[in-house]
Amino acid sequence: MSNSPSEFRKAVESLRRTQVRPEIRVEPIRPPQRLAPWTYALSAEIPSRDGGELATGRLVLLYDPDGVEAWDGVLRLVAFASAEIEPDIGGDPLLPEVGWSWLTGALADRAAAHRAAGGTVTQTTSTRFGDLHGPRTTVTLELRGSWTADSADLRPHLLAFADLLSMAAGLPPEGVAVLPTA
Repeated sequence: MSNSPSEFRKAVESLRRTQVRPEIRVEPIRPPQRLAPWTYALSAEIPSRDGGELATGRLVLLYDPDGVEAWDGVLRLVAFASAEIEPDIGGDPLLPEVGWSWLTGALADRAAAHRAAGGTVTQTTSTRFGDLHGPRTTVTLELRGSWTADSADLRPHLLAFADLLSMAAGLPPEGVAVLPTA
């Protein structure tokens, strides 16, 4: 990392120093190779109380000091998020639009200056039959998105990504406590 460009080092350091809400575990992972001259990646997960996962994701930083025309810049963030959604809302035909709005709204709420955003949202319904254990029907929402950051301060981008995962996992807004049901 010491021989990497200063803008990339600054971007990586801003990601490393960012504290997300305590329910989310974030850690560095091996980044994909050959997508850009310089890469860095984080995994994120929101564990459930029973040891499973409410939501998982990855955020990858791509850096090309020469810029990439399709990126419209030099710092590209690539996100993947996946969460199991309640079956009663999983069949909603507007769910992909809602999922995409979770990302764009989080970027706007965190003032994460960006451009050239694009991606896909996939909803998958699985139904179990026979001796398979688990809920009969599950719905999974997957979001794949990317955008170009306007500066090397990526703190608001990581916080927006954490907000996206939190919304997909069904967590209340940060700082809001859920009252126990009787």
